[in-house]
Order: sequence, then structure tokens, then C-alpha cells
Amino acid sequence: MKMLDKVEENQKEIVKDYVNRLLVSVERRNPNEWEFQQAVKEVLDSLVPVLVKNPKYMKLAVLERLIEPDRLFTFRVPWVDDQGNVKVNRGFRVQFNNAIGPYKGGLRFHPSVNASIIKFLGFEQIFKNSLTGQPIGGGKGGSDFDPKGKSDFEIMRFCQSFMSELSKHIGPDVDVPAGDIGVGAREIGYMFGQYKKLKGAYEAGVLTGKGPGFGGSLGRKEATGYGTVYFVEEMLKSTGLSFNGSTVVVSGSGNVSIYAMEKAMQFGAKVVACSDSNGYVYDPNGINLDTVKRLKEVENKRIFEYVSEHPQATYHEGCAGIWSIPCDIALPCATQNELSKEAAEILVSNGVKAVGEGANMPSTQEAVDTFMENQVLFGPAKAANAGGVAVSALEMAQNSARVAWTFEEVDLKLQTIMKDIYQKSMEASVEYDAPGNLVVGANIAGYVKVAEAMVAQGVI
Repeated sequence: MKMLDKVEENQKEIVKDYVNRLLVSVERRNPNEWEFQQAVKEVLDSLVPVLVKNPKYMKLAVLERLIEPDRLFTFRVPWVDDQGNVKVNRGFRVQFNNAIGPYKGGLRFHPSVNASIIKFLGFEQIFKNSLTGQPIGGGKGGSDFDPKGKSDFEIMRFCQSFMSELSKHIGPDVDVPAGDIGVGAREIGYMFGQYKKLKGAYEAGVLTGKGPGFGGSLGRKEATGYGTVYFVEEMLKSTGLSFNGSTVVVSGSGNVSIYAMEKAMQFGAKVVACSDSNGYVYDPNGINLDTVKRLKEVENKRIFEYVSEHPQATYHEGCAGIWSIPCDIALPCATQNELSKEAAEILVSNGVKAVGEGANMPSTQEAVDTFMENQVLFGPAKAANAGGVAVSALEMAQNSARVAWTFEEVDLKLQTIMKDIYQKSMEASVEYDAPGNLVVGANIAGYVKVAEAMVAQGVI
């Protein structure tokens, strides 16, 4: 046994050296792309035990192929504002990996969008999509266009120009974009209309997140937020806990946040805080979701307006302070790297029991380490927020079959998918000697399925 242990230890050192060399290569070939480097490191560090057990993945350079996207498009997006001024933005689409299905991933319209953001999101999407059990590969896209403060006509003209170029690279069996930050049903509708006009055909499955009246799926709007809560509830149940009776803090007040709050409340939780990019509101009586929905989904107002209708609530400038509010469950649902090590330490000191990532990579690596070291239940984004893309895949299935499922049918399928993701992640964590570590489990479960498909399809 001692000899076997020594052989395995030597193999582990060989794998660690291999992973470190890969990370150096990623940093060298993708300089200043910090988000992409962070996402790759987090995954590669988790895969050491898989590579020890399956050295064929190293021999066939699966990781070398996986960390290099199939292709990355950047393109000019000219459009005209309401004053007749010509504006120019930059568009992106990364098609990362299609080993298990067509490229699939959202479009983000936000001033922060650049190649690093798009590549980190596309890389994460590979594993997230794999975990859903649906036949979809990884992709992502977007633009540095900011829809805030723009008129409907300005947004329509931008979306039409954006789609005029993007349409050359997508299709129901090639690449299927969806929404993300800054891209909702309105933007998807404008882009779908332009695609239909350019193609001269009604290819309903080319975009997901459409309105239910023209091929969209009921339950898609709610899916990411609901899915996050379904996943976290499974995680809580494993230790005898529940949302019922718990105090919850949710960052953000967009689509994911609103429906995470809604489902948490349906499960009996008291949600006491939410935020936007300017600051956060704390309501000790519990957030009034009807007010938040009206302010954000109907009136497009800032979250500070909440306190004028609910005098017991307080508004605080800046977003980071939301994590100083004592809570049992924290759901970061706003944006990447919003939850720092310092914020994690405050949450831990205030007795947080569970954290579920509703946004993409909202916790820094140091924050994740802090939660893990203090035995806080932690649901990583690629598992916890996979509900949105899962229902997007269900939308694709409905489009292909030319059928429409009820909200209840879709929601039941979503619950089953999220429970399955939790189970697969937990089983992988146990198999690879990290029991209960869902970061490791989700990375491994997502990776192995894709890696096996890549091996079966040859070196391409």
C-alpha cells in the first residue's frame, strides 16, 4: 500500500506541475484578461484529482483545447440615436466549445463588456450547460452598449445593427444566444425580428428568452432566480436546514434577483435587502416585492425610490455594505466579483449558514475560500444559477417540436434539473475525495461529460 500511495503522490505532483504550466500559458496568452484567468484557475485547480485518475485527458490535451475557444468574434456596431448622432459600439461573440451541443449562452449589454468578460462567461458556460444534462455547448456574447437611459427606438436600432452582424454566425443548430445583463425580452424581440428579416425564415430556435407569444417558454423569465433557490434548498436540506423561517439578503434587483426573492419568499423566507448599481435598501419588515417589481420592471427607476413608499426601510449608497446585514442565507445575484473576502468575513461573523451564487462568479476566490474554511454551505454559480440556461434548452426543445408547455410543466422540469445538478455535484465531490465541496463537485461533473465527448470525437 505504501508503494501505491507513493506512486499516486508522484502522479499528483506531475498533474499539479502540468496544471501550473497551463495556468502560466493562459496568463501569457491572455494578458490583462483577469476575469478569464480567474475562471480558468478556479476550474483547473479543481480538476487535479480527475487528471490523476484519468491521465488520458492530459495525453490528448483536452484541457489545452478546452481553454482555447473555437473562435472569438469582435465587430463594429454603428447605430443612430434619437438626435441623429451616429454612435459606434463594439460587439462580441465567443463560441467556446460544442462537444455536446450547439453553442449556447447569453448576450450582455453593459459598458464593462470586453473580451475578458465574454471569455470568462463563455468558459463558465461550458460546464454550467454540461451540468444541466441538456445537449448544449458553451458560448457567450454581448456589447459595451449601455441600454440605461436609452429610448426604445434607440435600443431597437442598436439591436438591429448588432444582429445584422451576429446573424452571420448563429443558427438553431449552430449557436443559440439568449439574454443576460441588459438584455431582456424587449432586446431579444428586436434581435429576433431582425434575424427573421435577414434570413427570410422563421427559425424560432435561434434565440431563447423570446416572448411566449412567438416561441418563448413560460417560466424562462423566472428560471435563473427560481433555479438558484431550488438548488440552495437542496443544499440546505442536506443539513436539516430550510429557507422557511430564514432571513435572506439578495444583491441586485434585476431579473435573477427579483425571482430569487419571489421563490425564497414562497419557501417561507424573509428577504430583508436588495440593491442596484448605486446602493442598497434594507427593510427590517421584509422587502415588498410588488414595489420592487414595479420600480424595476415597469418604471425603470432606481432602488432608492423604495424608501419613499416604505418609511421603515433605509437606503445606503454603495453596494458592498449589503453584506454587512446579518442573515442566514446570502444570494449574490448582481455581477461578477461583487462579494469580496472582507464581505465574506463579515457574513461569517454574522452567522451566515449558506451562500448561493445567482450571478456569474459573484464571489472572489478569496471569498469562496473564506466560506469553505468556515463550513458555510456554498453553491457555486455554474451549478446554482444554471436554471436559466436549462429552461433556455427547454425552450429550444419546444421550438423544435413546435409545442408549448405550461408554466407548471416547465417549472417541474426545472426543479428536477436543479435537484439533479445538486446530486451530480455532490456525488462527484465524494468520488474525488472532497465530500460536500460543491465547487469541486460541479467543476468535475461538468468537465468529465465534456471531456469524454471531446475524446470520442477525436482531435479537432
